[in-house]
Amino acid sequence: MADVTDTAMTAAYGGQGWSPRTASLRQEIGGVWGACGVTTEWAPLKAVLLHRPGPELGASVDPNAVQMLAQPDVGRARSQHDALAQAYREAGVVVHYVEPGETPPPNLMFVADLMFMTPEGAILGRPASTVRAGEERLVARRLAELGIPILRSVRGTGTFEGADAAWIDPETVLLARGLRTNAEGATQVTSTLGEMGVEVIQVDLPYGTMHLMGQLRFADRDLAVAWPKRTPYTAVEALRARGYTVIFLPDEAEAVHGAALNFVTLGPRQILMAAGNPITQAFYEKAGITCRTVEVDELIKAAGGIGCLTGILQRAG
Repeated sequence: MADVTDTAMTAAYGGQGWSPRTASLRQEIGGVWGACGVTTEWAPLKAVLLHRPGPELGASVDPNAVQMLAQPDVGRARSQHDALAQAYREAGVVVHYVEPGETPPPNLMFVADLMFMTPEGAILGRPASTVRAGEERLVARRLAELGIPILRSVRGTGTFEGADAAWIDPETVLLARGLRTNAEGATQVTSTLGEMGVEVIQVDLPYGTMHLMGQLRFADRDLAVAWPKRTPYTAVEALRARGYTVIFLPDEAEAVHGAALNFVTLGPRQILMAAGNPITQAFYEKAGITCRTVEVDELIKAAGGIGCLTGILQRAG
């Protein structure tokens, strides 16, 4: 048995053999921790988290009771979701699934609401509706399985949905308060990002809108697309002050009924958007944006588009 006076010389007490942990969490991503991280909305997309919908889509005969616009056909919705996942794979994106292991709440497929990725890991959402309460638990479990750090889980009476936040640049995040993200939730998210040295610009959404994602998207480091009369004035001014050109949707009907703005950026001026929006697609292409399309009209019945369906885990950078 070793003399107790000698313990201070062992590695356990900082003696010979002690190996100090000097790397930051950000430096450990991809080594100690799973690969993840986002600091822009436009850098090449590397990995996403999806949930393939199932019988939960038929959980209620009243779509409004589960926050949907109409009752989706489960088989067709699943087929379209499979095609969405395949479109990502064809673009070189790794696709992970939530795999809840149980019948989840009916809106789990809208993974973007349940997390917001940073360069150091995820901020876990806390959905604003009782219909979606608990979805964050299922996503948290999957993030842990993938080795992705969870930096914060919004607590107290705070609510936060990831579709209300967007990276303007690696030092700046736009964060919207409204129906889905309340003031307390926004304060908590702002605090966590502030600890990373990230400036947060908080804006308020108009009444009757769901998320920031539905009003504003980023196609490149200097190009954003906005919905006129819905995008906060402060948001547009913040973008312009940072060198962005902001272009505005040409056709409101396609935005309302076809989720034409609810796209995901695959890389600089490359997007994956909903098929069936010819006016908006031509508008994007005229702006120099390459458009890949996939049919999601059955999924749109659940009140969300491609952006809502996609939890962003990693972008290059």
